[in-house]
Amino acid sequence: MEAGDAFVWDTTLVINLVLCIVILVFGILGWQRSKNLTPLYIGIAFGLFGISHLAMLLGLKDALNTVLIIIRLLAYFLVTYAVYLMAFQKK
Repeated sequence: MEAGDAFVWDTTLVINLVLCIVILVFGILGWQRSKNLTPLYIGIAFGLFGISHLAMLLGLKDALNTVLIIIRLLAYFLVTYAVYLMAFQKK
């Protein structure tokens, strides 16, 4: 059996994926209501984390290892940037 041939059931990954989707939706809604990009950046970052969780559930961890590292790094950079914006925003 090769990578990607089977769904790998992992309760933790499923819960993380669902929560990432919820945070993505809230980030989009927060941006639409406030026109502030910070919630959108956080939502997109968690959407990227969700892609990583989905790939692992689909058994693609080994096949996409380098891509998943890049996706996770982008997500962490987005969260870091969003928190930076919140910390140093003008009042």
